[in-house]
Amino acid sequence: MSNVWTLLIADDCAEDREVYREYLLSDPHQSYQILEAASAELGLALCQKKHCDAILLDFRLPDMSGLEFLDELKQQKLPVPLPVIMLTGQGDERIAVQAIKRGAQDYLVKQHLQPDVLQLTVRNAIQQSHLQKQFSKIQERQQLAAAVALRIRQSQNLEKIVQTAVTEMQQLLECDRVVVYQIGANPDDNRSSESAKLYLTKLCEAGSSSCADAIELFTSFLRDNYQPSFGEVEGATTLAKAKASIIVARNRKKTQQAYLLVPILLNNQEKSARIWGLLVAHQSSNQRQWRTEEVEIFNQLAEQLAVAIQQSEQLSQALMVSETEKQLNAFKSQLVSTVSHEYRTPLASILMAATTLKQHGYKLDETKHQQFLQIIEDKARQMAQLIDDLLVIEKFELGKAKFRPLPFELLQFFSDIIEQQRQTLSDRHELTFKITGNTKGFWGDGQLLRQILVNLLSNAIKYSPNGGNIEVHLMGNDSHIIFNVIDQGIGIPIEDKDRLFQLFSRGSNIGSIAGMGLGLAIVKACVQMHGGNITVESQEEQGTKVTVCLPKRLS
Repeated sequence: MSNVWTLLIADDCAEDREVYREYLLSDPHQSYQILEAASAELGLALCQKKHCDAILLDFRLPDMSGLEFLDELKQQKLPVPLPVIMLTGQGDERIAVQAIKRGAQDYLVKQHLQPDVLQLTVRNAIQQSHLQKQFSKIQERQQLAAAVALRIRQSQNLEKIVQTAVTEMQQLLECDRVVVYQIGANPDDNRSSESAKLYLTKLCEAGSSSCADAIELFTSFLRDNYQPSFGEVEGATTLAKAKASIIVARNRKKTQQAYLLVPILLNNQEKSARIWGLLVAHQSSNQRQWRTEEVEIFNQLAEQLAVAIQQSEQLSQALMVSETEKQLNAFKSQLVSTVSHEYRTPLASILMAATTLKQHGYKLDETKHQQFLQIIEDKARQMAQLIDDLLVIEKFELGKAKFRPLPFELLQFFSDIIEQQRQTLSDRHELTFKITGNTKGFWGDGQLLRQILVNLLSNAIKYSPNGGNIEVHLMGNDSHIIFNVIDQGIGIPIEDKDRLFQLFSRGSNIGSIAGMGLGLAIVKACVQMHGGNITVESQEEQGTKVTVCLPKRLS
């Protein structure tokens, strides 16, 4: 028996509704759940509240006609259009034409209605609707895949390429995890190159960290299917087999795992190809049935990833012999130094907490367990935020940041972010929100505005180690919105104010407070893209007031 379908009967005649119900519930090929409405208003309300697969609609309802009902149904902007079958006591072809033009999928005359006709008509309408939904979803996925491929190819930085690839693919395929492994020979293996054991290094992943690794499984898969010697295979063999494979295997806990994997091949148009690595999509349960279109998309994106990696390698080689390599090295040196310095403390905390849990976890009570886990989570979030900030800065530095203004509700936007920040506050802090004037009519880029507000609030909290009140004041007039973020923290020394918005610049009085000096640089760049300005008023040990002024609509 097929899945149960939900059908709404909108008809003011109770006797007619009972007939339709009897006909449909006697369908030997399909089961139904029947909803009934004696008026258009009630029918439209049910469409909003309940999931429906189709509607049987009487042409004449007491509060509006069936045609008016169709118009109202369109206005509701449901996630998926519902198939509607119009029912009337009049066999008027003009009404049928009007109904079809307004969106009805079919048309039946009540006087001639037979059980098998109604059953077949409803089944066909719903099946056609489901097929259309599947087709639309395939089209949407293909479009998303094309966009993902473009984003993968936009960068020439290897880390960013693979990070974009795994993040975007994991969201596109809606799977537990996507991982990129890089292949190589085991440096500790002293055997000859022909027999050296291959190994896989996890380069990047996105999704659930609870998913199991299966490096041994993948290594065996590569050896069995490609027989590579340090990643080299014959072109004909490679091209014949370089398609995604589906594997269902058991992990050490005897739980079945569903994998979709494909080698990442470089130079695959030449006589010989190099297996650079492996792209893996992972589902923790074998209940996932990988569809044909998903496998095809996975293959396409693996090819795009291979092209992007190859371009990245070529660029890296070119930079090594160019004058710009000196500038790159200088910036890289500063970046690595800064990142290394800022990562040392959270990494040390994570290692300390993890080691304590590993060695003494069985002795600790639940409260201590949670404290150490919280340390790991907090420090990991801190490190992730640093990476996110660097990626944002990179976009601005390379001129790739886009300004996409849209109208949106500022009050709700600010309230949501402020509430999120409240969840991170200690008992020593208090966060207040004030609103003044007219804040309506603002057009802005939500992502950029989020960067502004989140960075300013994070700074206010971070640089108020002793607590105190942090105030956000949102104001508006006819042409601009202005907002202040005011704290009672350590303030900014006078000699540091000229360097506030420079990359990697931090106040001389920060002590051991973590950070990379990117927040205000990001904020200023986002403000400038909105055509606004930012000012800072601060006194050491007295606190800081940051004021952002943005035009409601950039001309």
